[in-house]
Amino acid sequence: MNTNLIKTMKRTTFTMLLLLSTSILCMGQSRKSVSILGDSYSTFEGYLQPDTNRIWYWKQPKKTDVNSVTQTWWHKFISRNGYRLCVNNSFSGSTICHTGYRKEDYSDRSFITRMNNLGCPDIIFIFGATNDSWANVPMGEYKYENWTKEELYQFRPAMAYMLSDMAERYPNVELYFILNNELSDKITESAKTVCAHYGIGCIELKDIDKQNGHPSIKGMEQITEQIEQYLKQ
Repeated sequence: MNTNLIKTMKRTTFTMLLLLSTSILCMGQSRKSVSILGDSYSTFEGYLQPDTNRIWYWKQPKKTDVNSVTQTWWHKFISRNGYRLCVNNSFSGSTICHTGYRKEDYSDRSFITRMNNLGCPDIIFIFGATNDSWANVPMGEYKYENWTKEELYQFRPAMAYMLSDMAERYPNVELYFILNNELSDKITESAKTVCAHYGIGCIELKDIDKQNGHPSIKGMEQITEQIEQYLKQ
């Protein structure tokens, strides 16, 4: 075979492989990314940023039957829908406002402290208010601007501050608030009211299976399914 012809064929083959590789890479990079701002329900050992965040779900299960990251609601959702994980900034026991259990100062772990550290995702799920309900934090009044430092220790103003700031900080990002079931009526109605004010989708969970107050494997699947159902509406 002609030497020049062989060289031409090799160059053509190389070019085609290069184009194919570039195409695959671009397809991978074009997948939408998801970040999570959450509490214990969204934690899992080895998958938190920063890794100093407190964990509830471990590889060696302690209080539920969940023992693999693939069983978590967010891993299921990302895997099944072709997304990729950007940042999971979840912290077990954290509240949205700065007030925590026993009225302690949780400003080091609150949602409104961590909300700026979520990377550059296409979608953000905010899964919170559970600990605010369980800790019986002060509710405060509905307020949508000019928040004082003291008001951020109350649920309603802190919730509004969080959604307002995130809507500005993450333009063109899809924001969704996931609202746990079995919370106090005050927390549930307040969260829904503030979400409605900012036009943020509120995914209100129903009848989630739990062990020790936290989603079991079955409960994680239920959460994923209810999120998927909401997004199809």
